[in-house]
Order: sequence, then C-alpha cells, then structure tokens
Amino acid sequence: MEFLTDLYRTMVRIRAFEEHAAECFTKGMLAGNIHLSIGQEGAEAGAFAAIQPQDYFTSTHRGHGHVIARGGDPKRAMAELFGKRTGYCKGKGGSMHIADMAKMNHLGANGIVGAGQCISAGSALASKIKGDDAVTVGCFGDSSTNEGSFHESLNMAATWHLPLVWFIENNCYGVSTEIHRVTNTPDLATRAAAYNVPYAVVDGTDAVAVYEAMQTAMEHARSGKGPYVVEAKVYRYQGHYCGDPAVYRPATYMEEALANDAIEKMGKKLMDLGVKAEELEAIKAEAAAEMDEAVKFADESPYPDPSEVTDDMYTADNERCVAR
Repeated sequence: MEFLTDLYRTMVRIRAFEEHAAECFTKGMLAGNIHLSIGQEGAEAGAFAAIQPQDYFTSTHRGHGHVIARGGDPKRAMAELFGKRTGYCKGKGGSMHIADMAKMNHLGANGIVGAGQCISAGSALASKIKGDDAVTVGCFGDSSTNEGSFHESLNMAATWHLPLVWFIENNCYGVSTEIHRVTNTPDLATRAAAYNVPYAVVDGTDAVAVYEAMQTAMEHARSGKGPYVVEAKVYRYQGHYCGDPAVYRPATYMEEALANDAIEKMGKKLMDLGVKAEELEAIKAEAAAEMDEAVKFADESPYPDPSEVTDDMYTADNERCVAR
C-alpha cells in the first residue's frame, strides 16, 4: 500500500509541476519553449522507483518528470525554467538542459534527439571500469530510436557487457510524425534483439508494470550481463511543445489517453484497497501547494548577472576530459 501511494504521489507531483510550468508559459513568464510530459507520469514514476541512489541517468528535452521522479528539488527545477540564478544550471540551461551530478547523478537533459544515448553508454563504460556497482539509465523517446546513435551505442554496450538500461517512453509521436509512419516494427524495443540484448515492452500507464520491468532490467545490468531495453507505451497529452494544438493527431488518440490515465488508474486501485478519496485529494492539494511555492521561488529569484555569461564553461588540454 505504501509503495503504491508513493507512486501515486510522484505521478501527481510530476503533473502538478508540468501544469504549473504550462500556466507560467502561457502567461509569458518563461523565455523560450517547454516540452511537457503530462500523460507520461506513470512510466516515469515506475521507472525511477527502480533506480538506486548510486545509479546515473540521462534525460531529454521532455525531462522535467525525470527530475521530479528522481527526487529533485521542484524549486530549483522551476527556477531553471525561468532562467534564474537559483536554478539547477544557474539559469543558463533552461528547460531542455537541467543537470545535477551532485545529488541526483543526473548527467543532463539534452535538446539533441538521441544524443543522450551515447552519453549513457559512456557513463556505463565508466562504471564498468571503476567497478562502482552503478547502472546508467538512458531515457529517450520513440523517434530517437531511428538515430544512428541508438544502434551504434547499443552495439558497443552489448559487446562490452556494459551496465546500461535504456528506457523508451513511446508516445507514438516525434514532433508531428506518427512513429509507425517511419518505423517498420510494431514495438521499438524489439530492435534490441539484433544485438542479442534482452528487452521488455510494457503498458506505460501502469506504474507497477513499469517498475517491475525496470527492476528486472536493472538487476540484469547490475549483475554484469550487459544492457537491457525497456519500452513503455505512453500518451503525450499536449502537442510536441507547450501551445502546439496537435491537430495532426486523430481524436481517438486523446480518447484512449484519457481512458487510460495513469493517475486515475492508480487512484482507483488505491481506493479499491481502502484508501479514501479524501486522502487522494489531499495528496493532490499538497502537490499543488508545493508547486505554487516553486513558482513563487522561481519568480522572485534573481537572473544571472551578465558578467557571469562565461562562468561555468570549461576548456581541456586533451580530448579525454569528461564529466565522470
């Protein structure tokens, strides 16, 4: 019961963060654009519940939910969206480039589609060399599986038996292109079989199913057996970016999405187990209040001073200078 409640709370917090971010964006409080993971909360909560403190992960342009699920600070995350000095990257990264090695082992979100795949494989190689018992989880979307980096990185990870788990959040759309228009396999994770890598395909709106699949994957990778690929079938409630009307999707897409909402499904499961509706509403109210505070903190935080524009940049005398 406690575990299911924790999953529910994480999902609710992710949605509350994203809805607050969307409201701030529509009010003109944010610079640039944001990509929201509303509808994908079940997959993110379930996956990150299986990740241990010593493990690393890479994220994507749609990565706010990963930060919340990993236990990140919503205030610092929101401040980064606002471009404020108190943000995770001192306001210089923005929505698509949150990173935090100090407390989350977060190797960074990435605005380049598929770029995190190579980084996650490199991190897994570092763990194998160091013997630190860490697994690196690479998170990415469906369309990035069509990048060459997917195949090149997975091939090497399999060959070297690296402690790597790839987590695909398949919402069926790469910007406005339906994935099956450009991919000849009904599932994406099945591509792992070409490299003799095990895989699983799960219902991403079932947080428990995702957790169990990720548990298996993490144990496989941590035991020295090499990489594992997990694909979670999810729904993206908004368009590609905040404000995208998504007219390219059929009406049935959102009808199916709302009928399979991960938060509602978990809430029903909890009530069937005896949790009162009032308790679930209290969790939602708590999450809303938490994100209200995050917005207030971000709005009142200072912008970076223009004199700091070149701070936190680095150069290296050789090409082997890496984060890990």
